[in-house]
Parts: sequence; structure tokens; C-alpha cells
Amino acid sequence: MDDAMGTPRGMGARLADGEPEALGECYRAYGALVLSHLRRLVPAQDVEDVAQVVFGEVWRSRHRFDPARSMAAWLLGIAHKRAIDHLRARAPRTVPIDAVAEPVGCDGRAAGDHIADRDLIRRALAELPASQRQAIELAYYGELSQREIAECLRIPLGTVKARTSRGLHRLSALLRSAAS
Repeated sequence: MDDAMGTPRGMGARLADGEPEALGECYRAYGALVLSHLRRLVPAQDVEDVAQVVFGEVWRSRHRFDPARSMAAWLLGIAHKRAIDHLRARAPRTVPIDAVAEPVGCDGRAAGDHIADRDLIRRALAELPASQRQAIELAYYGELSQREIAECLRIPLGTVKARTSRGLHRLSALLRSAAS
């Protein structure tokens, strides 16, 4: 399965196109990463079950994946959301009325500013070289340590540190220029 230029198509593009083999390839490539992330969030006895839910959702929402973006970050985002759903389902359903307080000064401006900041950061991330963007996304969105990123990407720890450092410096410069 090649693209118009005759080069092999990537797993992400094949998954987005609905090729069933791509889901198995995705699991083999990223299953350990997803399981590692879930182990931090859900009880050990639930990790495998939540992982199945994650990859089920990956298949159902494959049309929403943009092959130009990071597959690992997308998967970890889904895993994080499903872990939260799992934990919420297990949490008590009632909250004492005394525990609920009116938010002070909450008029929606902070939420709007947060969304605008998040959009600005995403655009700046998109301008980084892919290797730097991937390291930063795995660290901040995937909540992986630099050692875990090195294992996931099968690269030396020093390379992860360099990519992250250079990427953060470049990201800072991009955000400063966007703010001025």
C-alpha cells in the first residue's frame, strides 16, 4: 500500500483509512507505552481492561486521527481520558453539600484565556521539528519521564534530553514572538 509518490504509507495513515492490520501494528508499536501510562492512573487489576477500551476507541475514532500529528500523543490522550472515565465510574456518586462552594470571580474569562493559550501552544508546537515536538508531547501530554521517552522511542537518554531542551527553547522563542 503506497502513496502517490510510491513510498510505503505510514501506520497512522493506514489506520485513518480503516485498514484493520494497522490497528494490530499500532498495538504492537504503542501497546507498552499505553499500558505504562495507564499503570500510573488506574489500579493494577484494571490496566488491561482499560487498555482494551483505549484500543477499541482508537479503532472507532480512527477517522479523527491526523497522520501528520504524533500517534503516541494521540493514543496517550485517549488513554488518559479513558482512565479518567474509569476512575469516575468507580468513584462515589454523592458529594456532601458542604463540600460544594461557589467559585469566586468565575466569569468565564479565565477559561477563555486558557483555550486561547492552548491553541497558541499547539500552533507553536507544530512549528518545531518533529523529533523535538515528539519528545515534548510525550513528556507533557503523555506524562512520561525522559527515561521512559528514551525507551519508547528506542533512542539514548541524552538524545531525549537534548531534543527536549532544544525544543523548549525554540517553543519559548516562538511563544514570545507570538505574544509581541
